[in-house]
Amino acid sequence: MSETLKKGALYIISTPIGNLQDITLRALHLLKSVDLIAAEDTRHTKHLLTKHDIPTVLTSYHDHNKEEKTPVLIHRLKEGQSIALVCDAGTPGISDPGFYLIRRCIEEGIPTIPVPGPTAATTALVISGLPTDTFLFLGFLPKKRVARLKRLALFKNTLATLILYESPYRVAKTLQDCLDALGNRQAVIARELTKVFEEVMRGSLEELLARLQAKPCRGEITLVIEGQRSEK
Repeated sequence: MSETLKKGALYIISTPIGNLQDITLRALHLLKSVDLIAAEDTRHTKHLLTKHDIPTVLTSYHDHNKEEKTPVLIHRLKEGQSIALVCDAGTPGISDPGFYLIRRCIEEGIPTIPVPGPTAATTALVISGLPTDTFLFLGFLPKKRVARLKRLALFKNTLATLILYESPYRVAKTLQDCLDALGNRQAVIARELTKVFEEVMRGSLEELLARLQAKPCRGEITLVIEGQRSEK
């Protein structure tokens, strides 16, 4: 039985991180039913909607227009319209501007309804082979090296497996900083997850760094790093 749409609600809908078939039946139903879809990149989301024959109107909502666009979306929600929030890939609100809108909706008493689905962080974690019982998501590290090293130093002694996102253009530098700040631990680079050129590289930070220095990689990258080993 299809879910009854709740008017005046923000639906936080997870979308595929690569393979367009990785989307739930519930998500498809709601994307077809809402009055508006707020997307980080409308061109990117349009491919998903076209694939699944979804005609719902799109509007852009990204880091550069979030302060201007949020009041507009809040107004429409208060008028009783239902809105779906999606990001380029994965779950909105995780390392993207969706957090800003979600928090404002909560402050305004607007219903916020999660529609779970793919997330690159947990997808990479479960195939990493590293401990999954306790993990810590760091998102994107600061762009400047000094700030990156300071951030990493905060987690040097944690036993949790560390997960972070990185650009292919900075991943080698980040590996070097992880090596300097954390020591030579086991790590995994998960690249282009669920896509045609999906690749999982395993080894020590030193080994992975040498590999990337010899042959740089492309695509969306999730880095999973072993936590500090506890002394027996």
